[in-house]
Formats: sequence, structure tokens, C-alpha cells
Amino acid sequence: MSLLDLIAKIEKLPLEKQTEVEDFVDFLVSKTKSESTPERKPVFGSFKGKIIMSDDFDEPLEDFKEYMYP
Repeated sequence: MSLLDLIAKIEKLPLEKQTEVEDFVDFLVSKTKSESTPERKPVFGSFKGKIIMSDDFDEPLEDFKEYMYP
């Protein structure tokens, strides 16, 4: 059955049945998402070595010198 055939069949249904079909399709989509992508929790230290900070990170910025304390 092609997608166009399915759409034609759905269009023949009364509006309340079309709403039921839409709800069922939403249910199937949510079920498919939850089955295919299990929730993963981050593991402590999983970003180790992936974030690099420059050596002068804590140094004052030249652009803000006029706002800093004397």
C-alpha cells in the first residue's frame, strides 16, 4: 500500500476517526522513539580531555581594564 492510498483511506473516515488515527500515529512515533533511543545518563569524567582552556583564562581582559578596580 502506498502512502497516497493510505491518505485516501484516512480522508474517507469521519473526522472523529481521523483524530483517532492521528492519536495512534503519535503513540507509535513516541513508542518508536523510546525504544530506539534509550535514555543515557552522563558518566562522571566522560568529557575529560575534550574541553581545552587557554593558559591565560584567568587573566584580566584588556577590553575591560577601564571597568576594573585601580
